[in-house]
Order: sequence, then structure tokens, then C-alpha cells
Amino acid sequence: MNRTKIISALSLAVIVFSSCSKDDYRLDSKNIDPYIRFNFMTNNGVPLEYPSVNTTALTLAEYENKSVKILKVPVTLTSSTLKTPVTASFSATTSGSLDTFTVKPETELLFQGNKLTDTIFVSFDQRWKDKQSITLKLENTSDPNIHIGNLNTAAPNNIFTINLGQVTTNYTFPINQFVVKGEVGEKVDFKVNFPNGFIPSEIETNPIFKFQNGFEYSLTHDDYGDNRSSITYHLTLLEDLQNDDARYESKITLINTPNYVASGNISLTIVKPIKSARDVKAYPASKFTDPTNAFYLTYGEHWFNNNGACSWQTFNALTFPIIVTKDNENAILYSDKGTANPNDDVYHDAFKIGFNVASGTNTVNSFGLKRWFSNESSSAAISPGFNITSALEFFPANGNSKTEGTVLVIPQDITIGSSATNTHVIAISGEGTYKEISNGLFEISFELKLTNEKLFGGTVSTQYRMYNNRTYPKPSALSIPCPKEVTL
Repeated sequence: MNRTKIISALSLAVIVFSSCSKDDYRLDSKNIDPYIRFNFMTNNGVPLEYPSVNTTALTLAEYENKSVKILKVPVTLTSSTLKTPVTASFSATTSGSLDTFTVKPETELLFQGNKLTDTIFVSFDQRWKDKQSITLKLENTSDPNIHIGNLNTAAPNNIFTINLGQVTTNYTFPINQFVVKGEVGEKVDFKVNFPNGFIPSEIETNPIFKFQNGFEYSLTHDDYGDNRSSITYHLTLLEDLQNDDARYESKITLINTPNYVASGNISLTIVKPIKSARDVKAYPASKFTDPTNAFYLTYGEHWFNNNGACSWQTFNALTFPIIVTKDNENAILYSDKGTANPNDDVYHDAFKIGFNVASGTNTVNSFGLKRWFSNESSSAAISPGFNITSALEFFPANGNSKTEGTVLVIPQDITIGSSATNTHVIAISGEGTYKEISNGLFEISFELKLTNEKLFGGTVSTQYRMYNNRTYPKPSALSIPCPKEVTL
């Protein structure tokens, strides 16, 4: 065949019909017999979707599909503008299970006017277990003068085969943070993207999120519909977050499931930041730590079940400041080590404290958590969550008060277990206040929330009081329920 004629025919067909097989050879548009064929092309392996075109790509007769997204297969009628509508029928057969997929339209395509391309949508309702193929075949048209397939025998494109290959599905957040005003009823919409598609039944039966909730909200999502590239979720605030001295933060994290791998941005943080500045000179962390004493304790009580009745239960934990670099926004100079060399200066976070062992591989009883569980391991290798090295963050009233303010339990995941093969990830969060209740004696009053579906069936919480001295007034009894010990 003459190469010049092939190039000329292709150029003409692109102008008239947007895209065309390189095997088409009729030169005179007035004399081209109308014909219909599959017009499936890819760009770097990714299917082109009408009306996108690639004038250098070849029309494919088969394609290996490794995605559960809807596959769009264009069918093009090469003709001048249609004076009357034309329909074309097609069939769909498979070498595997018919339950794996559906096609829309089921059997008939429509062309009319200048609309000379229609699309077959192949959607996947189940994940295929074995490799199989789906064969689409153009059968006939309502106009007997329209030829089925290209006007050649080398690449007729009247049959298109979809080979179902191995699928790997993943998901990701397109962004990693939202800032909210903190008003009740405020809504945040966000997406979870599925680059390789998703199957709705798999998302419904396997939770895809874990939560670290620093405030209350509800979470819903749009109907899945035909869009298998993303799911839109709607978060609605259920509480008023109007303390300007406090930072409120909740985190939603994608988890790995049997069929989906979390990748890219796997965590989305919803935050209401501090509006008022904090003066490091207020230094509330210093009220609850003593860096000169490796065995300095803070003392606490929490409202907990004791032999079937709720009461205040005591605990204590070794408490430490958090060392930071000089350029940290919360840094305050603790010691210059008696030298003029600034490189050996020690800085502490003015607003955070944590709980840890002085040395060794055991654990302390942060927040009295050991009372929450039975048969727990005290080894840091199995239950590192008992040592919460960055646990509480303080927000002085008006940004500079040295006697009172608000406090947040820093939202995070902790791991606690009974053995190396039996560990549980628990999300903690909470908030409250702190105040100097007598000369030098500070009380922290807050709620602690623990979230784990298996252990607690969701989120449980109770009230806490903590003090910077072992001598303090006993808290008054509360008229609220209290959690019970759970077996790991």
C-alpha cells in the first residue's frame, strides 16, 4: 500500500471524524462508505475518554484492564452529519462470570446529527478472582448501508476484547488538612480518591478509617453512583469550639484493608487553631515538671468502676518536660549549662508535658491506663502506649496567664497489648482546664476519650483530675457513668 496515501487518508479522517484508525484508506470524503468501529485508544497505557483524541495513537483491538473503575469504550460512526438517527447493536460475552461486570447501554448505541461517537460503559460489580476476558462485538445497524468495522481486513475493529488482569486498588486523601471556624453545624466536605477505582460493596463491609477525635462530629458520604474514582464525605461539627486559647484537632486516617492499600496522603487533619498568641513566659509546663528530679511524679484520679460502683481511683506517673530545638515556636530556655556557647543550650516546650520511665524498658501508668485493662503487658516493647511522652498541651488564659487556662490531651494513637501477638491501637484525645487552686497547687480537670472498636465498641470516656503535689483535696463524687476494665 502506498505510504503517502495512508498519511493523506489519516489527515482527512482526523479533520472530519476527530479520530480514525491508521488503516482507513478512502480518500474522497464524498465517496467514503459509512462504517462503524470500536475506537479505543490509550495514552501511555491510560484509556482515552471521548472527546479526548490522540492523533498518533493506534486504535486497539484489545486491552488489559487492571482497574475496577468504569471502563469507557468509544464506538465511532465514520460518516457525514446524520439526517436521521442511527442505532447500532452490540453483544457482550465473557469467558468468566457474568456477575463480574455490567454494560450500559445493554445492547444498543445511538448516533444522530453531529454526534458520531457513543460509548459503552463497562462497570465492575465484583472483584474477579481469576483472569477472564470480556468480548464486545458490533452486530448490525439500523442503516444497512453502514459497514460493520473498518473498510479493511487488517484491523476491522468490529470486535474489542477486554482482558481482566490482576488488580491492585489503593486510596488516598487529595489534601491533608482543613481549618474550621469551630461552629456547631459547620460542614467540611472532603474526598477520598481511588486512582484505580473501587467496588462499593467492599467499602461498605470494611471500615477504611481510624479516628483520633479531639471534638465531636458526624460523618456521612454521598451515594457512590457511577463515579468509582472518588467518594465525597461530609463532616458536620456537633460541638462549639470557641475557646480562642485552645487548639482543637481531629484526625481521620486511612487504614489498609484486605482489598485496599492506603497510600500518599493517608491522614486528614481537621483543626481549629489557636487564635490568641501564647507567651512562653507563662510556662505552664513548669508547674507540672521538675527536670532536676528524674523521679518527679504528678498525681491523679479518674472516675472508674470499682467492684461494680463508680468512684475516684488514684494513680501517679513520672512526668517530664519535652525537649525542643531553639527554633520551636514554643521553645523556652531551660539551661545554658553555665557556658557562653549557645550550641549546648537546652530548650523545653513551654506548653507540653509527657510521661515516661526514667530509664529501662518498663512503662509508667500514664493517665492510670493500666486500670483500664486486665492481663496487660508492662513491657514497653509490647505496650509502648503506657509511656505517653507528649501527652498534655496547655493554653494559658489570654495567652499569658500563669495561673489558669485550658488543656488538651494531644490526639494520638497508642499501642497496648498483652503479648507480642495481641496488641491494640487505641486513639486518645480529650480536653479540659487547669488552675492554681491554692498557693503552688495546680489542678488539671479534663475528659479523656479512648477509641477502639474491638475493645470498647467505639469511644469511651471518663473524667480526670491531676495535681502537681501528692497532697490535694479529694474530688467530689460525680453522678455520671464510668468505664469498666476490659480484657485485652
